[in-house]
Amino acid sequence: MRVTAAELLAASGRFPIAAGLTVTELDAIEREFGFTFAPDHRGFLAAGVPTGRGWPDWRDPDRTALRDRLAWPIEGVLFDVAENSFWYEGWGARPAGDEAAAAVARRYLMTVPRMVPVYSHRYLPGGPRAHPVLSIYQTDVVYYGADLDDWLFREFGLGAASSVARPVTVGFWRELT
Repeated sequence: MRVTAAELLAASGRFPIAAGLTVTELDAIEREFGFTFAPDHRGFLAAGVPTGRGWPDWRDPDRTALRDRLAWPIEGVLFDVAENSFWYEGWGARPAGDEAAAAVARRYLMTVPRMVPVYSHRYLPGGPRAHPVLSIYQTDVVYYGADLDDWLFREFGLGAASSVARPVTVGFWRELT
């Protein structure tokens, strides 16, 4: 039987692990926030929910923190557009003025794949397949693991990480890595 990184994380005692999210809870979160968990992320949260500093609290009745975490990647890009002259060439010519540029960027960013928080500023793309974990801080996007298990091994030193890199498969975010 293969021991998963989630099981190693629980056994490490580094973070309290709450009961896993039920199918009903997972479905409700996806409906409420308009994304689909990647299969490995869904399985991880169903097995047990790490709690404490850095982990999203999917059960918190005050949804403000979750909304902020979900908005973080987009807001970070918009910050770099307005404050650091970032401009993605796929958006066409940059409009004159930071406000106009941010407005164009915001319209485009509403169409990019949704990033779902895993831990701190580590994110997984939502969707029906496994993806690499990305560290996202404004437009600084860094590959952090081939999938959720690989990221847990790497981030928390739980064992041997994969030597196989999985390419970033989601548009826009791939261009920033």
